[in-house]
Amino acid sequence: MNEPIVARHWLVAAAPKAAPAIATTTVLALARIWNANGAEHSVGNAVLMAVLSTGAAAAGACASVGHAGDSTIAGTAFAASGGLALAGVAGYADGMSLPLLLWTLATAGAYGLAARYWRADRRERVAHERHVSERCEEHAHIERVETLRATTQIEVARTGAAYAEQLAHALITRAALPGFDPTALERAGLPELPTNERKSA
Repeated sequence: MNEPIVARHWLVAAAPKAAPAIATTTVLALARIWNANGAEHSVGNAVLMAVLSTGAAAAGACASVGHAGDSTIAGTAFAASGGLALAGVAGYADGMSLPLLLWTLATAGAYGLAARYWRADRRERVAHERHVSERCEEHAHIERVETLRATTQIEVARTGAAYAEQLAHALITRAALPGFDPTALERAGLPELPTNERKSA
């Protein structure tokens, strides 16, 4: 019932928080490398990225429509659309001001979307921990009650055994006293106690 406590490294805990910034920065860096290798002012490349970005956005819109919509697929498709748009603009533009502005907007949007999932995940984790804690407390209470009951039964049995042992010892001691006469007890009107002779008879 006692689970081992595992301490997570701070890098493991911080990696999900840094993922949106790392993703948008990687897209910006690759787009600028693409820009330096011939994508600057290339209309064909810009049209290709625009078509891909529009297609990803349409896929995200289709995935989020209706009762059977999947928010994970929709979020992934919209993120891909934003990344493609950022890559297209950063690859086409000749300066860094517009790509950096789009990178800032994309990073802020990515953190806005990720924060929603982080809150939902934190709520589920807290609810799970609370449920596990309640179950542990309930089982611990039942365990304490059963321990008390078993201890009481053992003590009662031990007391009964001690009483029987003391009674047997008293009877044996009394029978061994000099001048003990069971018939005198009967004549005095006292109840007769069993003796070895009467048992053997």
